[in-house]
Amino acid sequence: MPRLSEVIAELDALWPPQRAEQWDAVGTVCGDPDAEVTRVLFAVDPVQEIADEAVALGADLIVTHHPLYLRGTTTVAAGHFKGRVVHTLIKHDVALHVAHTNADTADPGVSDALAGALDLRVTGPLVPENNLGRICELDHPETLAAFAARAAKRLPATAQGIRVAGDPDMTVRRVAVSGGSGDSLFDAVRAAGVDAFLTADLRHHPVSEAIQHSPLGLVDAAHWATEWPWCELAAAQLDEISDRHGWDLRVHVSKTVTDPWSSHHTSSGAPN
Repeated sequence: MPRLSEVIAELDALWPPQRAEQWDAVGTVCGDPDAEVTRVLFAVDPVQEIADEAVALGADLIVTHHPLYLRGTTTVAAGHFKGRVVHTLIKHDVALHVAHTNADTADPGVSDALAGALDLRVTGPLVPENNLGRICELDHPETLAAFAARAAKRLPATAQGIRVAGDPDMTVRRVAVSGGSGDSLFDAVRAAGVDAFLTADLRHHPVSEAIQHSPLGLVDAAHWATEWPWCELAAAQLDEISDRHGWDLRVHVSKTVTDPWSSHHTSSGAPN
């Protein structure tokens, strides 16, 4: 069985930590470098539900996309929910490793996985300077409404579902995709000349301005749903590494929905 340090070295080769944004917090959060690893769990969020799932599964390592301590901390006391996660992991000898913006800009990375989940053909990066986002083509043109339905069918179900801005009958041939929050990329999307943009966390003002600026179709999915396909891609990459080294790792992808929005919807009233 490989040691944790050996597995982490391979993960760092897939997603070099030096490619992470300066504000990011990637890498190993906890874990003994000399501990043996037999089972690995991939997930989007390092929350208590995932820590408990790893313990029940008998995993030695969790790899998440989102950091546990993005803004740093002065305590890991178990009275705080993040500290409780750390206590759970250390108590059960489970390591935690994070690949965030270094996985966003990897090739293949988060947006490649998103494109793959939607069965889109990637033609290049949306932002070539840092390899962020992807420009894609559909095999056959379809309406914006049909493209949104494709996203709803192929991405994991969440309370938010899929929101659409733009003419539902417009024809979509070329699209841009970006896993996670993407409304900072509108300039690059317009420059790419695509018909539609699929991402997450689209805010009112950027969307309002974008649809006034051009006939761009916008498809807004839940943040968690756009990044979860990366877990399957990353797990497949580690499986290949395990096979190559003869490690015989057992690699799993969490199906636990850690999207923070609940399934309860309340209709809002008409404005006065």
